[in-house]
Amino acid sequence: MRQYFTIFILSLILVFSSCRTDFDTVASSGDLKFSKDTVYLDTVFKNIGSSTYQLKVYNKSKNDISIPTVQFKKGLNSKYRMTVDGMSGNNGKIFNNVTLLAKDSLYIFIETTADITDANPTDFLYTDEIQFDSGANLQEVALVTLIQDAVFLYPNQNPDGTKEKIKIDSKDVDGFYLSENDPVNGNELIFTKQKPYVIYGYAGVPENKTVTFEAGSRVCFHTNSGLYVGNKASIQINGAVSTTDKLENEVIFEGDRLETLYSDIPGQWKSIILENGSNNHSINHLTLKNAVTGLDIRNTVNTIQIKNSQVYNCVEYGILAQNARITGENLVLNYAGLSSLSCIYGGNYSFTHCTFNNNWQSNSQFAVNLSNTLAGATPETNPLTQATFNNCIIYGSATNEFNLDKNTNAAFVFQLNNCLLKFSSSSTNPNYQFKTDTEHYNNIILNENPKFYNAAQNKFNIDKTSAAFAKGNQAYIIPLDILGITRTSPPDLGAYQSKDFPK
Repeated sequence: MRQYFTIFILSLILVFSSCRTDFDTVASSGDLKFSKDTVYLDTVFKNIGSSTYQLKVYNKSKNDISIPTVQFKKGLNSKYRMTVDGMSGNNGKIFNNVTLLAKDSLYIFIETTADITDANPTDFLYTDEIQFDSGANLQEVALVTLIQDAVFLYPNQNPDGTKEKIKIDSKDVDGFYLSENDPVNGNELIFTKQKPYVIYGYAGVPENKTVTFEAGSRVCFHTNSGLYVGNKASIQINGAVSTTDKLENEVIFEGDRLETLYSDIPGQWKSIILENGSNNHSINHLTLKNAVTGLDIRNTVNTIQIKNSQVYNCVEYGILAQNARITGENLVLNYAGLSSLSCIYGGNYSFTHCTFNNNWQSNSQFAVNLSNTLAGATPETNPLTQATFNNCIIYGSATNEFNLDKNTNAAFVFQLNNCLLKFSSSSTNPNYQFKTDTEHYNNIILNENPKFYNAAQNKFNIDKTSAAFAKGNQAYIIPLDILGITRTSPPDLGAYQSKDFPK
């Protein structure tokens, strides 16, 4: 009995000791260690909250310590906020008597929401410091954020609290029509490079109007947002060749999270929709990334010219064309959950010196898909009057990157000339007889590696060791490549003129 009583007493001691929240600590001596001495919170738009960034604080000593204060140098006026080991302190700004055990660490999570007026007017940086202790024991970690001014475009809010709507696919969606005479933004149909634009909801182009994007303009779309070019409306994207890695003359469409963490995440916004009945479109030097579907082109009246453009990281399609008419030159498409390029329900297409790649990790996706059918349409088939690929690369991570969905009830006319093509499966299907079917395939390089510089980073340059080097047909040459570099003869396949890779 005495033995059980002793065990009971020891158990009580263990329980009470394990539940203690107070510790015998000594004051911090200013010897804290940090995972970084400066926390860069990347770029954010004015008054848009940042992502959350992490700082780790270490106590390397043998003593449990108490840090008298952890606070921002700007105190309660700081535009930063933080949590310290899950605690919010005084408005996320000031923390007192923070305990840190011997040989242990704590996490600090930092965010910011700031206006352009809070930033330094010369470099637009907003800065502060996290201060640990004070006096002789003061230690500081710097905080730096670039605040970018922008033009914000969004639906109006109705008196009943609902948002302005526009109709897409017979559904009302949050959206608004761009105005030539907006009292705040002026002419919203002309996008300039003076400031980035941030769009909430779908921005619609009014009937009989043209939206123009000048060289160097930047458009950032919020979640579930996009651009809708409806009946009798037009889009003109007038980008130009850039001379630096900043793509200073490129027109860029992307999501509104500019932090590095979001730079390559698909599905951050919806799509650019060129609706049935829209017309007179032209796209040159556009970089579009991280959408659900990049360009959604539907039954367009006139042929669309898309030149020197890139579409990356889309959840469904890079370009989805439905009974469209497209002439494409120097295009680069990569990383799409279904197809980088999908031309469905017929149409008329010509692509020259294009690189269609798909590194989405699934064997059910394609770099290029062609079809003359559409489920649920009446009629279900529509003629594919032409689909020509000249001096192109069709490649990716799947076994087969080229797919034909052919219905014999409508025309299905296609031809590949001087193309590098990945199709690794042996097939008795008459549609895929690449060596013997000269009506559809001429000078096909089958299953050879183009040796892109870095496909994972969307860098599709090639050098002289590539299987695509000097394999093009001079009859189809586009004189300048996507970077404005003169092509040699015989030309290389794809959008890029070959050059030596940087060391």
